[in-house]
Amino acid sequence: MLQLNDSVEPESPGAAVLHAAEVEDGVEVAFTPPAARHSGGFEAASVACCSPLQKLTPFRVHNPTMQAKVKDYFVFRPGTIEQAVNDIRTVALPSEDGEVLSVWLLAEIDHWNNEKERLVLITERSLLVCKYDFINLQCQQVIRISLNAVDTISVGEFEFPPKSLNKREGTGVRVQWDKRPRPSFLNRWNPWSTDMPYATFTEHPMAHADEKVASLCQLENFKTQLIQAVKKAYKECPIPGRANGVLLLERPLLIETYLGIMSFINNEAKLGYSMTRGKIGF
Repeated sequence: MLQLNDSVEPESPGAAVLHAAEVEDGVEVAFTPPAARHSGGFEAASVACCSPLQKLTPFRVHNPTMQAKVKDYFVFRPGTIEQAVNDIRTVALPSEDGEVLSVWLLAEIDHWNNEKERLVLITERSLLVCKYDFINLQCQQVIRISLNAVDTISVGEFEFPPKSLNKREGTGVRVQWDKRPRPSFLNRWNPWSTDMPYATFTEHPMAHADEKVASLCQLENFKTQLIQAVKKAYKECPIPGRANGVLLLERPLLIETYLGIMSFINNEAKLGYSMTRGKIGF
C-alpha cells in the first residue's frame, strides 16, 4: 500500500513523486507532476529533487474483469445494438404511436424481482417495452402503453418487506397507468402474471462498461425524456373525463417478495439477459 504524507514541508527534498506511464484503457486514477515532463520524456533519476507541488492528471488502467463481463452480453457484440435499434424502430406504428423520440437499453424489474433485459422506445404518443432476442436479432414481445394514460411516475430506491430474504439495492423508475388500483391477490402472487398496471426500470448492469452504448442506458436521461413526452401527450391528446396531468413522486419502490428463490436463481444466473453460458448462448 502506498501512503502519501501531505504534512511534508514544501521545500523538503525528500518528498516522493510518482510518475504515471501510459497504459491501456480502464479505470482513471493517479497523478503526474507538471515539472517532471521534459522535451525528451520523463527523467526517472530526478525523483528526489523534483518540485513537491503536484498536479493530478488521470491515466487509464486496463480492467480485464470488466472487459470479460462485457463480452458475455450479446448486446455488446459489434453491430448488434445498431441492428436491434433499427429493427425495433419498425415496431412503432406512425398512425398509433407517432414519431420515435428515443430508444433505451434498460433492465425491467417485475413484481417478483426478476430482472430482464429490455429495449424501451419513447414515441410521441406511446411507451413501447420490447423483449428483444439479441442472439437471433428479433423482437419477441411488445407492450404498448399510451402516454396520455400514464398517471404516476415514481423515482426512488427499491424497498422490500422487512422479512424479505431476497433484496436488491439501487434506484429505479416506476411507470403506472390507467389509474388502476393495487393488483389483485392472484396477480401479485403469480410470478408469470403480466396483468400489472405498472412497469419498473433500472439501469442495465453493464451501463457504464461500454462507451458506445452508455448513452442508451442512462436512467436519469430516460426519466427526463419520459416525463417530457407524457406531459406533451397530455396536452396534445387529452382523455375526455379524466384529470389531465401526471403525478411525479420521489418515494421507495416497493417489491413484495419474501422468499424469492425463483428471482434469486434468475438474477444470479442473469437468465433475463442474452448471454453466453459456456458453449450455449440464451
